[in-house]
Amino acid sequence: MKHVSKLPLIIFYKVELRVMDNKKAVVLVSGGLDSATTLAIARAEGYQCYALSFDYGQRHRFELTAARHVTAQFGVIEHKFIHLNLDSIGGSALTDVHLTVPTSGVSTTIPITYVPARNTVFLALALGWAEVLGALDIFIGVNAVDYSGYPDCRPAFITAFEQLANVATKLGVEGQQFQIHTPLIQLTKSQIIAKGLELGVDFALTMSCYQATPEGHACGMCDACRLRAEGFRGLGVTDPTQYVA
Repeated sequence: MKHVSKLPLIIFYKVELRVMDNKKAVVLVSGGLDSATTLAIARAEGYQCYALSFDYGQRHRFELTAARHVTAQFGVIEHKFIHLNLDSIGGSALTDVHLTVPTSGVSTTIPITYVPARNTVFLALALGWAEVLGALDIFIGVNAVDYSGYPDCRPAFITAFEQLANVATKLGVEGQQFQIHTPLIQLTKSQIIAKGLELGVDFALTMSCYQATPEGHACGMCDACRLRAEGFRGLGVTDPTQYVA
C-alpha cells in the first residue's frame, strides 16, 4: 500500500487590503472666525488640509491677510488664492463701493451684503480643486443660526450642491462620493467661538468686518461685527478684535 504523507493542507486566500491614504480635504478659508474654526475642526478630524481663499473683488482685502495668518497657524499643506471679479456684476455692498454697508443692526431679511452666487462659485472651484487632488471632502464654514439670512448658507443649498457635485464630476460618475462638510451650520456664534477656543484657534488673527480698514481695524457696526461681538459677549470672553477708535 502506497504511503500518503499526512502533511497539513494549506490553502492560500487572496486577501485584499485597502491601505487608507491620509485623508485630504479642501477647506474654504475667508479669514473670519467661522472659517478659522472650520479649518481647526478639519485638522482635528485628521484631514490633510488644502486651504482655498478668494480675492473676489470684496470691499476690503485685509481678510485675505487674516486668511494667511489663520492657515499659517494650522500648517495646511497648501494655501491657494483665486482671483475672481464678482465686483464686475455688482449687486452687493461687499463688491460695489457705490452701495453702503448697513450699520443699523442685524437684518431680518436678506441684506444688501449678500453677494449673488458667491458660495455657489466658491464651492464649484473648491470642487474642481478637490477632484484634481483626489480629495472627496470639502469643508465650508456656513452657518444657518447666527447669520445674516444668506440663502447660500442654508442646509437646503448644501444638500443640493452635494448632489450636484456627485453628478457633475468624473469621480462622482465613477462611483466616488463627495461630501460637503458644514460643521458649524447649526451652531450659535457663541458655540462656534467656544469650539474654536477648544481647538486652539487664535481669534486675534481673524477678521469678520465687512468694511475693515487697510490696517485691519473693524467698524464695529456692520452685521458681521455685531454678530461676532454678541458671540464673544454671550460666552463671557473678550473679543480680541481691534475696532476703529
